[in-house]
Amino acid sequence: MNKEIIISTSTTQNRVAITEDGNLVDFFVDHPEKQRMVGDVYLGRVARILPGIRAAFIDIGLKHDAFLHFSDIGERTEALQGIFDDDDDDDEPEKPAGQSVSPATADHTNQPTLELHKPEIKERQSTKLHKGQELLIQILKEPVKDKGVRVTSSISIPGRFCVLLPMDNKIGVSKKIVDFRERKRLRRIARGIIPTDCGLIIRTAAKDQDEESLSADLKYLVKIWADLQEDAKKQEPPSLLYKDLSTTISVIRDLFTPDVSKVFVDSKKLFKEIRNYVHFIQPALVDRVEFYKEDRPIYESFKIDEQIKNLMRRNVALPSGGHIVIDHTEAMTVIDVNSGRYAAKKDQELNSLKTDLEASREIVRQLRLRDIGGLIVIDFIDLEDDKNRKKIYDELKKEFKKDRAKTAMLPMTEFGIMQITRERVRENIVQSMTEVCPYCQGTGLLTKKSNLMHEIEAWLKRYKMEGKYNSLILRVHPSLGEKLKQGFISTLTKIQIKYFIKLTLEQSEKLNPQTFRFIAKKTNEDLTEEFA
Repeated sequence: MNKEIIISTSTTQNRVAITEDGNLVDFFVDHPEKQRMVGDVYLGRVARILPGIRAAFIDIGLKHDAFLHFSDIGERTEALQGIFDDDDDDDEPEKPAGQSVSPATADHTNQPTLELHKPEIKERQSTKLHKGQELLIQILKEPVKDKGVRVTSSISIPGRFCVLLPMDNKIGVSKKIVDFRERKRLRRIARGIIPTDCGLIIRTAAKDQDEESLSADLKYLVKIWADLQEDAKKQEPPSLLYKDLSTTISVIRDLFTPDVSKVFVDSKKLFKEIRNYVHFIQPALVDRVEFYKEDRPIYESFKIDEQIKNLMRRNVALPSGGHIVIDHTEAMTVIDVNSGRYAAKKDQELNSLKTDLEASREIVRQLRLRDIGGLIVIDFIDLEDDKNRKKIYDELKKEFKKDRAKTAMLPMTEFGIMQITRERVRENIVQSMTEVCPYCQGTGLLTKKSNLMHEIEAWLKRYKMEGKYNSLILRVHPSLGEKLKQGFISTLTKIQIKYFIKLTLEQSEKLNPQTFRFIAKKTNEDLTEEFA
């Protein structure tokens, strides 16, 4: 399999495509005006505590306060709190045996506090939060629509081969490394290089790497953590202490593995930046980074443009002639599977199974490409045989193993419905590349011209009761203007006769087709809202 990373740049954004044998399997857009926030570490201040929803809101200087659920308050919070507390602890109260006192709350005995217990932990631990408390937090999820970022107090700093977990003692190895001997070797290396009071997670890219490579990566992360601690002591909340890499460079860090044959970049500046970064993290792969010199657009050459256009489409075709329909609602994403062509009754179960299997593979691919998260409900073509329903479940499970996002799913119901949840980290591709239509407000529907003319007439009825001018200007979009002028005796003429009022029709392309404006001809005053 030929796997490539192709990066297209412009003055407004960078686009990163990952292909396997020419087929698009992952796609990322890096907007300069909307920089990636996941992984950023802030020094924040507790703004509100809401026990009813088991959450706190943290002021980190953004438009909306960050959302910190109690489940995201890690056991390391108290240790991390000590970073920006005074080093002199002579005034700290004596700790009872077997119990810890948080430095964050030792001097706030008169403040209302909220104690969160973790009963599943053998050694009893508690974390106390109070309004105004300073807290180190890290962004887990980007803001979506009117929701702020979701954060955690368990800080982790990712590198090329490992993830540093400050104030933790955990050692983990990526589940995608399945070889038992390799997992054991990496765990042994991790125990030998791990710093005091820190945990370590070995990433998938560390497979077959030597101790020297892992150690160099860890030293880099330890330095970041040391700098972060120093900044935390100097800064006042809310403040940004650490910014993770841009989307483009983070893709190179996380996904540029030895199985990638080439990385093509069409910007000389970005090419040098990526080359220097790869030379630092894994010199053996630096020769695989190439600068694209052709005049023809890079995505046109690699036939990616058409595949990106398909991401915006509601309907996605399947090889056997069927198709899937993807719709986004406020609560969930709904996917409908259609056979597309009539099948003889005796072969109906077999044909339905074939279409559903094709749809399963395409749905997982589309979820990855579009980065769709949250609740996903799929309406498959009905299958009567329980074994066939199980085949669809197993096919989805197999395909989701290729997905980096965490997923969970329930078996297919008798009605052919499957429910899936997929980890949502940021806005999906459709949301990040499109805007809500100012005319239909995202509904995809426009009010009929006859309804708009009815609203115009209803406005005039109200105006005739209290209005004082007999001559008005009616401003509309040309599409509505043409409708008003149609007929042997036009609708505009009929309205003027019916209400004994003179209307001068003005048409403007700049006006929303869904609206109209009434202006007093004598004073040029806009009367629309007054009689709405």
